[in-house]
Parts: sequence; C-alpha cells; structure tokens
Amino acid sequence: MSEWYFKKNEQKVGPFTNVEMIALYRKKEINNLTLVQKSPHPEWVAFKQTELHQHALNHGNSELKIGNLFSAVFKKHSKEEGEKVFIAGTKYTTPATSDIPHTWPHPWVFSRVFLVLIITYFLLLACTYLFDNSNTIPGLMVIGSFAVPFSVLLFFFETNAPRNISVFDVVKMFFIGGVAALVATLVIYSIIPVGKLNYFNALLVGFIEETGKMIIVALFIRSLNSKYILNGLLIGAAVGAGFAAFESLGYAFNYSVDAAFLFKDIHIAGETMMNVIFSRGWQSIGGHVVWAAITGAALVIAKGDQKLGMHHIFTGTFWKWFIIPIALHFVWDCPFNPLPAIAFKQIVLIVIVWFVILRLISKGLKQVSVISAASKATK
Repeated sequence: MSEWYFKKNEQKVGPFTNVEMIALYRKKEINNLTLVQKSPHPEWVAFKQTELHQHALNHGNSELKIGNLFSAVFKKHSKEEGEKVFIAGTKYTTPATSDIPHTWPHPWVFSRVFLVLIITYFLLLACTYLFDNSNTIPGLMVIGSFAVPFSVLLFFFETNAPRNISVFDVVKMFFIGGVAALVATLVIYSIIPVGKLNYFNALLVGFIEETGKMIIVALFIRSLNSKYILNGLLIGAAVGAGFAAFESLGYAFNYSVDAAFLFKDIHIAGETMMNVIFSRGWQSIGGHVVWAAITGAALVIAKGDQKLGMHHIFTGTFWKWFIIPIALHFVWDCPFNPLPAIAFKQIVLIVIVWFVILRLISKGLKQVSVISAASKATK
C-alpha cells in the first residue's frame, strides 16, 4: 500500500493512505498546490499532479441529485436490463472494488415489481368482490400488505452500488430477518410492557421496536461483514420491509375480524380490511422499511472498517443516526396529530425520513468513490 506525505509549514506530515489523502483533500486540509510525496519516491509534487487528484474530483458525481434518481422509472427498458439487476451479488457478478460505480443510481425495476403486485392485488380484488369468492381473501391481504414494503426494498437493492448482496440474501433477510425482528421486539415488550399510547409510551414503543429491528440488522451486518453504507441501507431495509409486511398483514386480519364481530356485517369487515391495507400500504414508504434502513447505515458508519461488535452500538457515532428512527417512530405514534383527515403528520414525517435517506445514499456513494479511487491508485 502506498504511503503519502504532505508539507505543512515546511514540516513533513504523514504517512497517509490513498483513502486518507483523498479525505484530506475533500476536507480542504490540503489543496491542489500542496506539495506531496509518495513513498518510496523522493520527489515532491503538487497534489494536482498526482493520480489521486482525479479520483478526488469524482466527489461531485455523488452529490445529491434527486431529479436523476427516479429518471429511469418512466423510460422503456428491455427484459435483459431487468435480468441484469437481479443477477447482482453473486460470486461471478460482484464487481471489483475499483469498478464500482459511484454516480447516482437510476433504479427502475422496483416500480415494475410494484406494478406487477398492484395488478395481482386488483385481480384478487375482482375475484373476491365480483365473484363473491372468499377463498381469495387471504391472498388479497398478503399481496396488499407486501406490495409497498417489498417494492421499497427493491429500490434499496438497486441503489446498492457495490452490487455485493444477492437477491437470495435479500429475500432471506426479508423473511427470516423480518420475522426475527418481530420476535425480538415481542421479547423486549414482554420485559418492558407498554400501555395506552400516551407520549411516554409512544417513546417506549419507538425505542423498543427500533431496538428489536436493530438487533437483527446488526446480526446480518456482522454475518456479511458489510463495509459499505449502501450495504447497511439495504440490509436494514430488508429487515424493516419484512417487519412492516407481516405487521400490516396482522393488522389487516385483526381489524377485519374485530369489525365482523362488532358489526355482524361481512361487508363492513371487508371495508375495514381494505382501509387498513391502503392506509398502511402508502404510509409504509416512510415507516419501518426506511427507519431500519437508517439503522443499518448507522451500524456500518459506526463500525468503519472493523468487524461489527457490541461496543460500536454504544458509540456517539451510532446514536447520532439511530436516534433519528426512534424520534420519527415516537412522533408517528404519539397523540399529537394535526389534520388527521389528510394524514398531515405522516406526510411530513415521510418527507423528513426520505431527506435523511437521500443524504445517506449520497454519503454512501461518496464512500464508494473514495474506496474505488484508492483501489485504482494502488494498481
């Protein structure tokens, strides 16, 4: 590995790695004219004359560009393009570190999968209500509850620039991780019981449920030894999506059964189920999926290049990010609810959480840029 030095006040400072030198440049601790030396070469040259300079300039490619992020959704794509997305993450398709793209991704497959699930949902709806076929009600609840969380998860799969996590791993984390997070949460609830949702209990709910998901996300990150922030976002989203989907399915079932017993009317029970599926569906774009994604990114940021350990969970670096999903969850559940008819609180919280998510994606792309640049510089 190359060792770099730079001159500051006629003093030789170093040594630094490629990654550290690029980071110093981006923090403006060194500039284009700073004299640097690459060991074992004796000559001193301006930083702009080194191979690191161009890699450092790639920083601009990972700046936040929301408009471009969804630009591919409304474009026509071939079947081969879609297949290329789903073969990512295997031993044969994971790109070398130096070849990882660090420009803003253009995800689109998630929108097609969402469309497929919505069409399936309406076909089941037709079976249920046009033909009075009650056999399709379970399928209606399952597809309705899974459609949005799973589609949002695929968005994170597409934005995972390192392409080092396979579809199989994602599905495994969605099902096993999502249900394991529910189990972890219920275990904590058995230790810390929560009553009616006042402000204090809403805070408890936020802490308990985010901690339950965090435990499972941490286990997957440790198992995969993920070092990229974008990996953390994907792993967290997978666990959160599974958690959200199964929880919504439970709510749809329980509320419809309660309505049937209360009103003795199967039509009211059906309307209740539909309302729960719809409200929890669109609101899930700003709920458990993205909350857990933030937690996953926080764990990766906290551990850095080390293997994730218990001590990382108690660092300020982790809590600086982990407090965000806890706070958002608290506000989501607390009694404060202005303009409930238009779900004003939920809409505001969705906007806030996606601002955080986009900043983390940007941060993740910058990390990829630095690591990729360092890898190229050592070749």
